Amino acid sequence: QVHPVESGGGSVQAGGSLRLSCTTPEFTSDRCGMDWYRQAAEKPREWVSSSTADGTTTYADSVKGRFTVSKDNAKSTVYLQMNNLRPEDTAMYYCRAFYGTRCSYFSEGQGTQVTVSE
Repeated sequence: QVHPVESGGGSVQAGGSLRLSCTTPEFTSDRCGMDWYRQAAEKPREWVSSSTADGTTTYADSVKGRFTVSKDNAKSTVYLQMNNLRPEDTAMYYCRAFYGTRCSYFSEGQGTQVTVSE
């Protein structure tokens, strides 16, 4: 596995929840952190969250209080729990896993689509 693999996207109504998963490549390390990004159609990519190796996570204001990142090191998987979804959360969601001695390299997945309807 060379790139992270995202899953868990789908279509929900506003107010609903989804949990995205990101299974990270074997060459990445628990020493490094990872980010979530999203990109809506015809809009620039938007940063969603950044998590450090020790589990500290920062969130974009637009998702703070609604999205939560967690991880299962045994499964090399990071989760993005999304609650109280809004139509403006509709986007392709990507995870970015950092690696290398100084965690200065990263690898991204193909993304998973989230669609929130009124």
